[in-house]
Amino acid sequence: MAETASQNPVASFARQAYGVIAVEMQKLRHDPWELATRAIQPVLWLMLFGKVMAQVRGVSPEGLPYLDFLSAGILAQSVLFVAIFYGISAIWERDLGVIQRYLVSPAPRSAIVVGKALSASVRALVQALIVYLLAASLGVSLRLDPLSVLGVFVVILLGSALFSTFSLIIACIVKTRERFMGIGQVMTMPIFFASNAIYPVAMMPAWLQVVARINPLTYQVDALRGLMLAGGSAQMGLPLDFAVLACTTALLVVIAARLYPRMGY
Repeated sequence: MAETASQNPVASFARQAYGVIAVEMQKLRHDPWELATRAIQPVLWLMLFGKVMAQVRGVSPEGLPYLDFLSAGILAQSVLFVAIFYGISAIWERDLGVIQRYLVSPAPRSAIVVGKALSASVRALVQALIVYLLAASLGVSLRLDPLSVLGVFVVILLGSALFSTFSLIIACIVKTRERFMGIGQVMTMPIFFASNAIYPVAMMPAWLQVVARINPLTYQVDALRGLMLAGGSAQMGLPLDFAVLACTTALLVVIAARLYPRMGY
């Protein structure tokens, strides 16, 4: 009996988070074209940028073809771009009065934040499928064993949850769509270019290497290369990659849960 009681808070938390996910998925079903339009960007990066840069010698490390090297970075970029603007939905919800309904519900604020983070992860997984199919069609050597695919799934989930929660924190602070879009655009490209997504960390100047090593996207890309590519490896080590992503996500969820009630005012 005591064991059942102790499980109730966890089950309740999961149900409340799932409720938020269900609402977000309903939005996605009403607008499936959003995913189709988001697929254009990775196609352009891999088919145009990747094909051109593959002709440049010395860009790809570890003996990988550059297109293989780039594919993991573009997958991480797709996750980043989906997640980083996810906070704007919170601003829309505030204007429509949806947030006020969330805030008067008995659901813990952390359950709402986790639900929203996992909703962003579902969108990111669709992007991952698109990048996988495109990479395979371009001849990228992929690992398709169940353990590697599961690892990629977890990395995408963590990376998407991390950046969508970060996006939600920004939305809680700025509160207006115009400011959010401006800040989101300013931050997205530095996060992307100050990582190992399109070139190795070793090629960067010393000061940028320091920035790259405190950039969570670097660890996401590193883990994806180790799990996604047949000839790839995680240069920083998968345990470190997962630890950085998981700990950063947990910290951001705590911060977002504290700030989220501000969105109702």
